[in-house]
Amino acid sequence: MSAADWYAHKSLGDGLFWIQERFYQSENRANIWLLRGSHQDVVIDTGLGLRSLPDYIDAKGLLGKDPQRKNPLLAIATHAHFDHSGGLHQFQQVGVHSAEVDALANGDNFETVTWLSDREIAEAPSPGWRARHYKVKAVQPTHILQEGDVINLGDRQLTVLHMPGHSRGSICLHDHENKLLFSGDVVYDGAMIDWLPYSHVSDYISSCERLVGLVDSEQVDQVLPGHYNTFGAKRLHRIASAYISRAETCPAKFSTFAWSTLAGVALRAFNPRSAC
Repeated sequence: MSAADWYAHKSLGDGLFWIQERFYQSENRANIWLLRGSHQDVVIDTGLGLRSLPDYIDAKGLLGKDPQRKNPLLAIATHAHFDHSGGLHQFQQVGVHSAEVDALANGDNFETVTWLSDREIAEAPSPGWRARHYKVKAVQPTHILQEGDVINLGDRQLTVLHMPGHSRGSICLHDHENKLLFSGDVVYDGAMIDWLPYSHVSDYISSCERLVGLVDSEQVDQVLPGHYNTFGAKRLHRIASAYISRAETCPAKFSTFAWSTLAGVALRAFNPRSAC
């Protein structure tokens, strides 16, 4: 299967594209965002990497057809989990938060929580392909990101917001001028996951409090999340506030501990040779 068949995209205008892996039919299917700038282009999250994302972007002309336009293309992972980082190795420039550099550089499929089944792939990307052989390939990040870093696209700036909880290196990218928030898995319109290896509930509560603050200070109008559909500021406020209320209860804390224990055991069994 070609890259042109594997992916599909939708233009949201103003140089922003929403890309998805058509045949990865799972709740884990991540949104891939492509943002064109006047001097720098950025891919935010890269999916599984089963087919070449750069080839798709080029074949579909998503960065334009001007032969003189040679902007560098930077792939940023909002965090290291496999559904967001699997395609990073396809890019020459790669950015991730400093807390998860080692996980990517070492190809640590425990920390990337690699867990893929054949039933999630509606059509195999190549003859004989099996999910059990899938691993996140090691990649050495070229851009080690920290809180407050600014990614300058020329006509846009994206500010790195370190928002741990879902993972220790989770980030959001904030386009302050346009009030856009690329939120990765920090927040999306679904059940938020705080029970994976390197998840931390108290950090997640703090991150959600910060999200509420962004809404209260009118710094976000639209959220472009790591999964599911986009949504607005009011919905962001409700989701983040609901997590804070739920996570602080005793039953929620016990449930999180139980799920975390089970997830760790399952992932170690599935990725026995991964560093932990």
